[in-house]
Amino acid sequence: MAQRRLPAVVARMWGRETSARHGPRPSLELGSIVDAAIRIADREGLVGVTMGSVASQLGVAAMSLYRYVGSKDELLVMMADAAAPEPPALDGRAWRDYLSEWTRANRDFLLARPWLLALDQRTPPTGPRLLRWLDRALAALAGTGLAHGARINIATVLSGYATQQAALAHALSAGPAATDDSIAGLTEYGEILGQVLDADRYPELTRAVGGDALGAAEEWIDDADFTFGLGLLLDGIEALVARQVHD
Repeated sequence: MAQRRLPAVVARMWGRETSARHGPRPSLELGSIVDAAIRIADREGLVGVTMGSVASQLGVAAMSLYRYVGSKDELLVMMADAAAPEPPALDGRAWRDYLSEWTRANRDFLLARPWLLALDQRTPPTGPRLLRWLDRALAALAGTGLAHGARINIATVLSGYATQQAALAHALSAGPAATDDSIAGLTEYGEILGQVLDADRYPELTRAVGGDALGAAEEWIDDADFTFGLGLLLDGIEALVARQVHD
């Protein structure tokens, strides 16, 4: 069976392009283009990233970038991979300790670069940096007896949790725009719910709101809520591992 041709953006990220480039000798490196785009995103958010703005940062014409990057969408995929730091070192740690740090580090780099949260990532990671994150999570679980499919599912759940928590923390810390009708925080959320909830139809939620459960959890960006949810996930993984051992 013939090997499937790599998508162009994957081939570029891994240095596997096979088609020869015609024309003048390249004056740029793909890495410098991606780095320039990341600098703009760090400064202005994704709204500031255009082929024109990246070209201007590099002092070249916008059309010249298309010798290295097929489209802005391709550039965004490369940015998402290059903007991620290296994953934490495994260093022989037990899987639970490592995955706790792995998930926290995943959340933290998304919070450090919130423009990553705005990317519409509809496909699994394909770049070298993000795939190292996946590889390290699989390696941490290697001694558990879990099949590779289960280990990949675990990494997917934990990375999804990190993303969801980063998005929530960023939204609450940023607050609503001046003309926005958004909810400013959990205390305000509780006040709104207190006005609309019917105790007969929502008995437990009404009691929770009346007991100021949301106000007590106002500081979502702190570690307490993140650690609580992460502990639940890790407990579930531990139960799965234990069941694997006894089956």
